[in-house]
Amino acid sequence: MGSYSGARTAVVVGAGVAGLTAATALAREGWRVEIAEIGPPEAASGWGLCLTGPSLRALDELGLADACLAEGYGMSTITHVDVDGELADEVRPPRLIGARRPAMAGIARPALHRVLRREAVACGVTVRHGVTVAAVDDEHEHEGEGEHEAEDEHEADELIRVRLSDGTVRRVALLVGADGIRSATRGLLGLETTPAYHGQMVWRALVPRPSWATGIHQFAGKTDTAGVVPLSDERAYVFLTENGVERNTLPDAELAPRLRDLLEPFPGLVEELRSLVPESEAVVRRPVLTAFLEGAWHRGNGVVIGDAAHAPAPQTASGAALAIEDGLVLAREIGWHETVGAGLEAFADRRTQRCGTLVETSVTVAGLEREQRHHEAYPLVAACHRFMAEPA
Repeated sequence: MGSYSGARTAVVVGAGVAGLTAATALAREGWRVEIAEIGPPEAASGWGLCLTGPSLRALDELGLADACLAEGYGMSTITHVDVDGELADEVRPPRLIGARRPAMAGIARPALHRVLRREAVACGVTVRHGVTVAAVDDEHEHEGEGEHEAEDEHEADELIRVRLSDGTVRRVALLVGADGIRSATRGLLGLETTPAYHGQMVWRALVPRPSWATGIHQFAGKTDTAGVVPLSDERAYVFLTENGVERNTLPDAELAPRLRDLLEPFPGLVEELRSLVPESEAVVRRPVLTAFLEGAWHRGNGVVIGDAAHAPAPQTASGAALAIEDGLVLAREIGWHETVGAGLEAFADRRTQRCGTLVETSVTVAGLEREQRHHEAYPLVAACHRFMAEPA
């Protein structure tokens, strides 16, 4: 196996978890990386997420696990509570970064974004905001655009031509689409998939952390599913999966009162969570969508990663882990192969089964939740944690 010795220039579309991780991993391999992010420069807003063991393991390879643990809340148990408020089971995911460190961590999205962005910039990555990809092609004979075009000393046939939304053009060795489940890059590369809606809306609300919430708690309801994930010593987020509902939007002013209504039927500890919702800094409601890109994940020297290629339902808490792993594996495989194209082929070969299995299992779990078959869903979630504990 050879190693890549061509032009090391890349445009990454999207400054989320996948994009920032991929940019950092590439920059550490000597790539000159530019991120195009359509959003503003402020840190990502929103509630939070769970960094499972595979997430922490991948972040540890980048030397960032401890920074994330310091910003978040380390934990090692997932507690399932049945419809009567009684303990159903307790899952203890493997500690993949050492017995003295937690199995997983809850972290606020803005905090994770700050850690990842700070490292990317420290590695020399340029992050441009208010701009995204507008066109992509493999033809490099374009005259009259030199004043807008970043030139490279290598032969044109090694490069991919990327036109950004501000009219500037980049001729680079690699284009990475990390722009989410509704990826524009995916379409521009001629790769097609349609996100699927699963009849569920997920609610999340930032609240003060209850003292008993030292791990993830999930509560089975007669209709819906609720839970809490700690994010720090002070904060947590409450979640609720609303089943059997049409995909729609509600006015912001109705979100907190509606969430309180949905939490009312749950017994026990959920009563305390419900009482905290009026104090929430933010309540959001999003559809449960999944996607998996069948076939090729790349065309020429352009590739999609993260949710643009594979978006699991949130029930398995694996989306962030898959995205972070993608960035590391992508940089590694390109470095191990003589051409970018060969590296992208190897990347997809290595990731397809792992990511496809997680997406498929998450869809099954979502279906079991809709049917209130929680005792069948719990073992599948535990199996996902065991599966993801295997090397990426």
